[in-house]
Amino acid sequence: MLDNILLPLINWIENIITSLGPWGIALLMAIESCNIPLPSEAILPFAGYLVSKGVFSIHTAAFFGAIGCVLGSIPSYYLGYFGGRKFVEKYGKYFLISKHDLEIADKWVEKYGDWSFFVCRMLPVVRTFISLPAGILKAKKRFFFTFTFLGSLVWSYLLIYVGVKLGENTQALKHIWHKFDALIILICLILGAIYIYHHFKHLKES
Repeated sequence: MLDNILLPLINWIENIITSLGPWGIALLMAIESCNIPLPSEAILPFAGYLVSKGVFSIHTAAFFGAIGCVLGSIPSYYLGYFGGRKFVEKYGKYFLISKHDLEIADKWVEKYGDWSFFVCRMLPVVRTFISLPAGILKAKKRFFFTFTFLGSLVWSYLLIYVGVKLGENTQALKHIWHKFDALIILICLILGAIYIYHHFKHLKES
């Protein structure tokens, strides 16, 4: 049942990257950064698998993953920047952003300053919605986008490396390879469910 529901999504991710190459990685990562729960945990390991097969280098895959995060963050950042807190508090629910999320972002920025954007890009779930609050807080663009790129680059390298190691051991793992696919699907489902539940839980505050 799980495969029937989510396997098309995984196949779509694989087809995008196979067809578009590095730009496919960038496109999918941009979608994730636009407040859409498309987990990078389901994107980058497959890119790493292709790296292990010599389709492109790990540096190319990681670079385009980080570039995609930056590109996807631009519309969200400016929506928060020009719309302001009142706009996001009123309409944020349509982007799965609640007042609770804004409060979390406020605390991160207050405690760590611009470095919070670097750290948040390496945190599951939080990395997806941080751009809107950054825009609301009018974070300096050069710092926000620089730290977004650097944090996303580290995150990309880590997940791509996982895919590379799995790809290098394809033969040894051949008899359980479909179980690996199922694991990625399960991760995608769990992260998506956590993300949506977490946000809808607080949307009444918006």
